[in-house]
Amino acid sequence: MAPASGFVELRLDYSATNASAIGDPINSDLFTAGGLTWRVNCYPRGDKADNNGDYISLYLELISKSKNIKAIFDAFMVDEHGNPSDGSNRLVQVYPPAGYPAWGWPRFVKRSNLSSVFVVDGKVRIMCVVVVLRDDDGDGDGNRVPLPSPGVTGGHLDGGLLPLPPPNIGVHLGGLLDSEDGADVTFVVVGGGGERFAAHRAVLAARSPVFRTELFGCKSESTSPSSSCITLQGIEPAIFRALLRFIYTDELPADAGKLHQGSSSTNVFFKHLLAMADRYALDRLKIMCGQRLLDNMTPDSVAAILVCAEMYNCPELKNKCIDFFAVEENFRKAVFTDGFALLMQKFPVIVAELKKRVEKL
Repeated sequence: MAPASGFVELRLDYSATNASAIGDPINSDLFTAGGLTWRVNCYPRGDKADNNGDYISLYLELISKSKNIKAIFDAFMVDEHGNPSDGSNRLVQVYPPAGYPAWGWPRFVKRSNLSSVFVVDGKVRIMCVVVVLRDDDGDGDGNRVPLPSPGVTGGHLDGGLLPLPPPNIGVHLGGLLDSEDGADVTFVVVGGGGERFAAHRAVLAARSPVFRTELFGCKSESTSPSSSCITLQGIEPAIFRALLRFIYTDELPADAGKLHQGSSSTNVFFKHLLAMADRYALDRLKIMCGQRLLDNMTPDSVAAILVCAEMYNCPELKNKCIDFFAVEENFRKAVFTDGFALLMQKFPVIVAELKKRVEKL
């Protein structure tokens, strides 16, 4: 099965592009994703005269003679340290677009923003990743909703709005994860007896800046075929499985709360998942885990949850824990827990604040 994702890197000679005319393209090498051939077309001084040559334009073109191919296109800069830029441009489009050979961004990045960080040894690096979504990734209905062509204001016709199904990209990507279709990287969880998880580099990089650096940074060797297997230490298979499910679907697994019986074990699960969310800079997942911990909070668990909130930079959860502690009855019970002993050891300043708040009651 052909990999569902693919990537290509553009290296531009920055000085040479200053002499380029508006509309002059630099084309990437051909590359494959989803068994199809693609190319990225870059215009170092833009493709539109009204932008005055101030922007780089970037477009993805489907070279293969296929139709109705739904794909995610993600592109980002690589800085002087070999790290991907904090922000990236991302779109989901059906290729080839109606009436246009390619689709992308007329204003991908402003040229004046490049020189200070992204021009290294006279070169500008742009990493482009593509994920192809097949009809059988998800609900399998094969329905396609054509995106409005440029110039169709508001995406509707004079005759009224067309019925639009709810977004289902999470369903499609969840199906891609389950099927392992076109997976191009495997994670081996050592602590789980070597359990293996197949995934797609482009999806991971698009969702997590940490994965983006690990998989596509110039200091990483993971873009080579020989390093398609990555070993993970210090994580349980169930935690990594939930992490992957969130990355692909933006939701927790339906059975996440049932994976461990009892509120104490459930709290342990979500504390570990919160730690992984912090490790991979998944802020939405951090909040979702924090909410689950908050839902199960008791005087017996609040101190341990507060330690977790402080360790993994969850200010909202931390404030909720402190408010819970501020109730004198809760405080008197919580001080006899192992979690409170750990809190005193790691964060004595917080304990001092808690005591002052309780004394004022």
